[in-house]
Amino acid sequence: MTMPLNPAMEATFLPPVMEARRWLDGVVFPEGRPLINVSQAAPVDPPPLALRQEIARAALDDPAAHLYGPVLGLPALRAEVAAQWSAAYGGSVAPDQVAITQGCNQAFCAVMSTLAGAGDEVILPTPWYFNHKMWLDMQGVKAVPLATGDGLIPDPEAAARLIGPRTRAIVLVSPNNPGGVEYPAEVLRGFYDLAQARGLGLIVDETYRDFDSRTGAPHDLFTDPDWAGTLIQLYSFSKAYRLTGHRVGAITASAAQLTEVEKFLDTVAICPSQLGQIAALWGMRNLGDWVAGERLEILARRAAMVQGFARLEGWRLLGCGAYFAYVEHPHPLPSPAFAKALVREAGVLLLPGTMFMPAEDPAGARQLRIAFANVDAAGIGALFDRLERLAF
Repeated sequence: MTMPLNPAMEATFLPPVMEARRWLDGVVFPEGRPLINVSQAAPVDPPPLALRQEIARAALDDPAAHLYGPVLGLPALRAEVAAQWSAAYGGSVAPDQVAITQGCNQAFCAVMSTLAGAGDEVILPTPWYFNHKMWLDMQGVKAVPLATGDGLIPDPEAAARLIGPRTRAIVLVSPNNPGGVEYPAEVLRGFYDLAQARGLGLIVDETYRDFDSRTGAPHDLFTDPDWAGTLIQLYSFSKAYRLTGHRVGAITASAAQLTEVEKFLDTVAICPSQLGQIAALWGMRNLGDWVAGERLEILARRAAMVQGFARLEGWRLLGCGAYFAYVEHPHPLPSPAFAKALVREAGVLLLPGTMFMPAEDPAGARQLRIAFANVDAAGIGALFDRLERLAF
């Protein structure tokens, strides 16, 4: 007799990136044609040397770096986020409206735990970020898909038609994962006004804000004196400062909301990593110019992706930005089978659109996500050389 499993957990799909990595089992890549891995959105290089030296200094010289800290994060880091966000968005964010988490995924889970329970509904634009969908599934919360069409930009009016008595929140990711698109400020404002009028939470995940191609604030939501009654912003330090392994994220929300978030964080992790927070704080204070250079490099890779797809007959670029290109492919195989075949035939690992779409939506079978921030200019060139040589 085996112990019972949580039915909601058991019914949730497997972690997509881990599933894709298993496609590599037993595959030998020829000399001179190594694997091009564009499956996961994560920097492959370590943080800059000065930041690593700060981590080492803290590990050696700061005894508190090895102890439990405040559940909602180091006060100095919370204050720094509040100050920089107030300046960047032209609004007013207080330190007690910021919490630090173990990465942005944990930030999402913590926030959603305060907003929705089993039987409730949350609206997610499609293609959606699969970890958002997984968490909702595991909690018995229904993810209501909001189709975005070819442009991958969600429509507030379409979202309004999906709101029901059990709707608790709307989730947006901009710049988008997996689509790469940057949501116009007026679209974000439209969703904010909708959520405010209907008494819903609006979660805006801005993990990739540091790589937005636009200048200035991407939206004006923090300028509303009452923003904290509707808006919850999520952020990750992983991408901008290459701190993926240190797991540091942030929530910006009302102090009352964070009081509820604290209950979740205390029972799950007690506190965020001290070394990761020290690194994030030092990075925010000292690496502005370096991050600006990282942004320019990502924008150059984005341009190379757009140019590369112009070479491919039958392919359609649906969205491109931040770390991602989201494309429609012309191969007769559906995207899961095609993605697996690309490992063997082209030495390319990417993710099929079915991992980002509802099972009943046929569009996913024609779509792929490419995390191009993982490869440099030479790697992007090699990627398109291999795709161009595919036989259909």
